[in-house]
Amino acid sequence: MQLQDMTKQELEAFLAGEMAKYEQFKGRGLCLNMARGKPSDEQLRLSHDLLTAVGADDVLADTDGTDCRNYGGLDGIPSAKKLFADIFGVSEKEVIVFGNSSLNIMYDTLVKAMLFGTGNGAKPWKDCGKIKWLCPVPGYDRHFLITEKLGFEMINIPCDENGPDMDMVEKLVAEDESIKGIWCVPMYSNPTGITYSDEVVKRMASMKTAADDFRIFWDNAYCIHHLNDTPDKLLNLLEEAKKCGNEDRVYMFTSTSKVTFAGGGIAAMSASEKNIAYVKSLITVQTIGYDKINQLRHVRYFKNYEGLTNHMKKHAEFLRPRFEAVSDALEAELKPLGIGKWVKPNGGYFISFDAPKGCAKEIVKLCKEAGVELTGAGATFPYGVDPDDSNIRIAPSFPPIEELKLAAELFCIAVKIAAAKKLLNA
Repeated sequence: MQLQDMTKQELEAFLAGEMAKYEQFKGRGLCLNMARGKPSDEQLRLSHDLLTAVGADDVLADTDGTDCRNYGGLDGIPSAKKLFADIFGVSEKEVIVFGNSSLNIMYDTLVKAMLFGTGNGAKPWKDCGKIKWLCPVPGYDRHFLITEKLGFEMINIPCDENGPDMDMVEKLVAEDESIKGIWCVPMYSNPTGITYSDEVVKRMASMKTAADDFRIFWDNAYCIHHLNDTPDKLLNLLEEAKKCGNEDRVYMFTSTSKVTFAGGGIAAMSASEKNIAYVKSLITVQTIGYDKINQLRHVRYFKNYEGLTNHMKKHAEFLRPRFEAVSDALEAELKPLGIGKWVKPNGGYFISFDAPKGCAKEIVKLCKEAGVELTGAGATFPYGVDPDDSNIRIAPSFPPIEELKLAAELFCIAVKIAAAKKLLNA
């Protein structure tokens, strides 16, 4: 019987049973963390040979003779540019390889737009009055924190299984010159796990914008993070934008932060050649160059794009059973009761759970009090405010599998308790 079909007496009995299970969990003294998409110890160990991929006795020069120990190579060593060009599906002229963090590149790119504009004579955004930014929701909390910190007004854009509501996006950007950009995690989106449809990508590339300096921040963090042999497919936004003469509106980002070592990887941007030249003109004032030894280390370790994709298959072997453990628990415990909605993703790092309205904060609180840390309710929305108090981001990657099964069991109990209380108080 679904929860909503139960009588008051049945709901009270159901709630009492789940509360008894919950109290048993509280007595176990658990301390489990599913708050962030951190790689597990097993995944990190996959890259231990990276630490010895170059050594003091090696020739530390790239394919063009660049001495990676010295200054120079502002936009990355050639072999690293080639590797990221293959990841992005672009030419090497459309790539800059930076340091260890794509989030840092995105922050830095926005700050440069604020201070100096986007090039081609565009005014600095600080001189443009109120800046507005489109935020597909639920989305990545750190994206929202960046635009909040910079003082942008953030506008929620609802998403479905195809991506952002493009009717709404197209209308807003066509009418309002103060809207300067949009956040996008287009493949295995954080947290929903969906991949943007071909139609969404084409409309994003071709839409008319009131602001000539409108920019799409295309955070393709999970483009190689597949969980199975039938991965999602994503159109190349830069190629689609070129067809419409809009290539300068596209900034694409990715990194190896969850491929090798979190915080010890390499990150890159892809953009039009004009944008690449402009960004280089700004970073030449900022740095003499990024860590070329780390770039060389990664290239020698992976050798090429095929080596990288083979490495990611090893990651999938550890991630897949974790995702399945959570999905199996949701299917077995919640689906028969008609509680909540979720997607079983083909890749990425998260499972997005939509609880009954008004229940997310209570579920997160119950889990925390019983020893399981989740991402805070509301974190997947700008300003930390989920208007429905519904969405919860589950990160299955970090805990050992047996602990994860316990955490998933507790999560389901917490959902049942919150949903039953909500119905009884309705």
